[in-house]
Amino acid sequence: MGEGHLPVLVDEVLASLAVGAGSSVADCTVGGGGHAERLLEATSPDGRLLGLDADRAAIAEAERVLARFGDRVVLRHANFESIYDTATDAGFVPLDGVLFDLGLSSYQLADPERGFSFAADAPPDMRFDETSGVSALELIERSSERELAGILATFGEERRAGRIAKAIVAARAEGRIVTAADLAAVVAAASPSRPGGADSGRIHPATRTFQALRIAVNREVEVLSAGLAGALAALRPGGRMAVISYHSLEDRIVKRFVARESRDCIEEPMPPVCTCGHRAQLRAVIKGVLTPGPEEVRRNRRARSAKLRVAEKLA
Repeated sequence: MGEGHLPVLVDEVLASLAVGAGSSVADCTVGGGGHAERLLEATSPDGRLLGLDADRAAIAEAERVLARFGDRVVLRHANFESIYDTATDAGFVPLDGVLFDLGLSSYQLADPERGFSFAADAPPDMRFDETSGVSALELIERSSERELAGILATFGEERRAGRIAKAIVAARAEGRIVTAADLAAVVAAASPSRPGGADSGRIHPATRTFQALRIAVNREVEVLSAGLAGALAALRPGGRMAVISYHSLEDRIVKRFVARESRDCIEEPMPPVCTCGHRAQLRAVIKGVLTPGPEEVRRNRRARSAKLRVAEKLA
């Protein structure tokens, strides 16, 4: 496995999930198989792993990387919002552990035909599953300036959302957005990094715009909430769920999900007598988040913004 496919926080994931020989595990974002490979080693000789990915290319790569584990591995081309149904159909319920490694993988970024990269000389597609939904370019063409600004502000937390949306709409009208590189250039011109600013020299000016479009195209906020609920339902009592996120929007969703499912009453404001009938189903295994150390960040730049949260299903 090349440096571009290094799994993030892998030792922390293995320790937190606490899986062993014979464990049944789901990797909901199997990607290049990095985490899955280590999980299968940790659960040998008879542990099993269900690997899901919305990206067909990821499934093909995982098949290659994990071939040596034989029938201990079951791979499915599926979005993790269907984790409960997929795991049930594959005979994996109840699960001992579930892993989500969210966001964009390094090999997706490296494929110029997918349009994830700022330099890609191809249309900005950005779909994990190229067989469904609309591409980022189609989303741009269909959206009004106001809608685009909302996407950039909500999913990218872009402070200059209005200015960038206006520039994108103007460039669209002139036919200047054909490739991902074209889009990146339009955004960079509308939102140049300020010398000495918070992002100066650290991230590309189009980073948040590309992130926002990718999240919108792949419905990442919607499917994450569904995936977390499905994973909780699929876990056995005492089973654990580990989630690696890479930006604050994802992390807030995970944090709020764990907090909600760690409480009996979820009514707001809290009434004198609970009538919702909800019962706590989770407990946080670690307080707050685990983050990579400086050595891992040095070896793998993708790890620099990673945050790991882990929760255990209650009896």
